[in-house]
Amino acid sequence: MSLSADLMVLLPELMLAIGAMALLLAGAVMGEKSATAITGTSIILLLGAGAAVVMGPDHAGAFHDAFVTDGFARFAKILILIGAGFSILMAAEFFATTTVSRFELPVLMLLATLGMMLMVSASSFIALYMGLELQSLALYVLAAFNRDHLRSTEAGLKYFVLGALSSGMMLYGISLVYGFTGTVSFAGIAHVIAQSGVGIGLVLGLVFLISGLAFKVSAVPFHMWTPDVYEGAPTPITSYFATAAKVAAMCLFLRAILTPFPGAMHQWQQIVIVISVLSMALGAVAALGQRNIKRLMAYSSIGHMGYALLGLAAGTALGVRGVLIYLAIYVGTNLGVFACIQAMRRGGKPVEQISDLAGLARTNPTLAAIFSALFLSLAGLPPLAGFFAKFYVFLAAIQAGLLWPAILGVLASAVGLVYYLRLVKVMYFDEPAAALDGEIGLGSRAVLILSTAFVFLFIVAASPIITAADTAARALFTP
Repeated sequence: MSLSADLMVLLPELMLAIGAMALLLAGAVMGEKSATAITGTSIILLLGAGAAVVMGPDHAGAFHDAFVTDGFARFAKILILIGAGFSILMAAEFFATTTVSRFELPVLMLLATLGMMLMVSASSFIALYMGLELQSLALYVLAAFNRDHLRSTEAGLKYFVLGALSSGMMLYGISLVYGFTGTVSFAGIAHVIAQSGVGIGLVLGLVFLISGLAFKVSAVPFHMWTPDVYEGAPTPITSYFATAAKVAAMCLFLRAILTPFPGAMHQWQQIVIVISVLSMALGAVAALGQRNIKRLMAYSSIGHMGYALLGLAAGTALGVRGVLIYLAIYVGTNLGVFACIQAMRRGGKPVEQISDLAGLARTNPTLAAIFSALFLSLAGLPPLAGFFAKFYVFLAAIQAGLLWPAILGVLASAVGLVYYLRLVKVMYFDEPAAALDGEIGLGSRAVLILSTAFVFLFIVAASPIITAADTAARALFTP
């Protein structure tokens, strides 16, 4: 392909890259007064990139097929852009009354989103690592964005140190895979394995590669950073980590394992099953003792990634479809939950303890009802959207013969129901705490309305999402 054709394949990414650079220069020249305009322009750029993704080619490669655009990448990019757009909208409200410099925030989110979109389109390990590092460098800064806050600074430092370690492990795994196959191309690696089989060196490379990927999705035992980062980062940035970043990492996991290593499924499947079961168990049990709602959501996130990994462990198109449906529902629900958490303010200051929700049904019944619906969806109760997320993953696992992991997942989900119901009990049956501030910003209100409608109406409007997820899953298995 010509250079112009290559650039057209990556048009959405180019839009974000050029736009982010232009906005950074504008912010540096105009200062803090440009924050509102930069935020609005960032959302317009994300909308434009989304339109370019939807209208892009069904299947094409760029730069000698180092990057590909297909149905799988399109589905993942749309979810990433939705998570990024709504997180920027929430961030504009969150930082509006603070002295923290704000114009850099949407620029950093744009750059991180650019890295995520490159990741899910990568078809070689060099392209994968380039996108991964672009995302990670921006996320390190975002985690510590509230630099005058001790917990935010601590969160950024922990994420940076552990992230650098995981990147090193992944890079070592990639080097081993390259050493034993002679190529970094996903298609080339799959061809070599089909011809020569799986040697011990390749298995060792797979172990390191999966370890690095597991860190990115906060799967056990590489989850240590998650509670501290979720608690320490400002709420809209936590929302970004929990939605766009998780979607990108999980979709990267899917493509980086299924595309180059179909011939090594027996080897990697065992590892994925173990980290999936451990993540489901830890996410269910560790959240029971939490007092901070953002830390609780961190352990909830670990558990949910465990359920999603069960779909990957199936190793089938049905399993990938289940993961993609899970991610779509997870994004829609978590955006609403973090909008609710952002609305937890008392005297103009954010509060995050579960005890601050006491008696919320009497002081703010609408917010309590929305909170409860979203929590019950995360718990997987029918007929809310979260039930269908787990249903499709467990169905794929059972059809792939993974009966015991699916049973353990159902048991973990039952345990997880306890802490979600405890939150509902606190809001409806505990003695009321001091009332939260009644005002919710327009952006957060829009997120709450859309998220709640999504959770309730998924049962009657699921067909387009399921069809799109099925198309995306099949694209991942199409040469």
